[in-house]
Amino acid sequence: MMPYFNLNDSLNLLSKLTIRRFWNGVKVYASFRLSRIISKPIQWGMPISISFEPTTSCNLRCPECPSGLREFTRPTGMLQKDFFQETIDDIAQDLLYLIFYFQGEPYLNPQFLEMVKYANEKGIYTATSTNAHYLTDEKARKTVESGLDRLIISIDGTSQEVYQQYRVGGKLDKVLEGAKNIIKWKKELKSKTPFVFFQFLVVKPNEHQIAEIKALGKEIGVDQVRFKTAQVYNYEEDPNGLIPVNNKYSRYKKGADGKMKVKSGLKNYCWKLWHANVITWDGLVVPCCFDKDAMHQLGNLKRQSFRETWKNSNYHQFRTELLNSRKNIDICSNCSEGLSVWED
Repeated sequence: MMPYFNLNDSLNLLSKLTIRRFWNGVKVYASFRLSRIISKPIQWGMPISISFEPTTSCNLRCPECPSGLREFTRPTGMLQKDFFQETIDDIAQDLLYLIFYFQGEPYLNPQFLEMVKYANEKGIYTATSTNAHYLTDEKARKTVESGLDRLIISIDGTSQEVYQQYRVGGKLDKVLEGAKNIIKWKKELKSKTPFVFFQFLVVKPNEHQIAEIKALGKEIGVDQVRFKTAQVYNYEEDPNGLIPVNNKYSRYKKGADGKMKVKSGLKNYCWKLWHANVITWDGLVVPCCFDKDAMHQLGNLKRQSFRETWKNSNYHQFRTELLNSRKNIDICSNCSEGLSVWED
């Protein structure tokens, strides 16, 4: 079994750590710990990590994804490079980790790899998640050349029959072809990046293929295979039959009343609200990746800079509510904070 720790990837991440970014991280963590102690929000420093949404568009129809189901009530569209660069210029000196993903398939944005390259030139660690259907030979080469540090390839089955049960509309052979293209160009260009891993979302229809995906990952030559537990929106009824039988790979468990509940419980704190956030394609700032429809808008970067937004009254109010009664915040009810979503 391939360990989740990877020396080359870890050293690469550490190479992005400047004195300023390190000190920013110390301030952020100290303010989080102090906020927990006094039950009042204190925010020092800027975010360590940010998720930027390249697009809301997706080619697949996954059953637990609002992008795939076309269920957004918010506007949909593509992140523009000029706006992205303006935002990054504002926070690059403090930002360590940038995730090009929220909803949608990043490679559908024609400017995606240009934005990756821009962030890479700022010395920021960059990552993205893809269904790999657009990793043609040319796109794979450009991905490696962009300086992308981490590439997560979603692959939830080792046969087309199983794969398509969750990745509705997807073709497994396209995923494997895309993965092979990336590995090929890493070798051709003698590049250690991106760090490539298969993400296997463990659900009931595919849990019998865990051993097979490990073997397939080794055959293709990816750096790791990782197993992720699935978020199920209606976990009490599980209408799509996704919660696995093997409890190890489930975020949910049966309570004393026989009903399913989130394993982690809901404690009145959340590290995510102090060190990270999400920016939608059109500049809305939302608390985290669980606010998929941007219902809790903490700011709008088309009207206010990121630095102003990060410490505005909306953020202060949201952090206050979280410290006092997290269970009353709707997006927290199915949250994995405090629960490991990765299993070996």
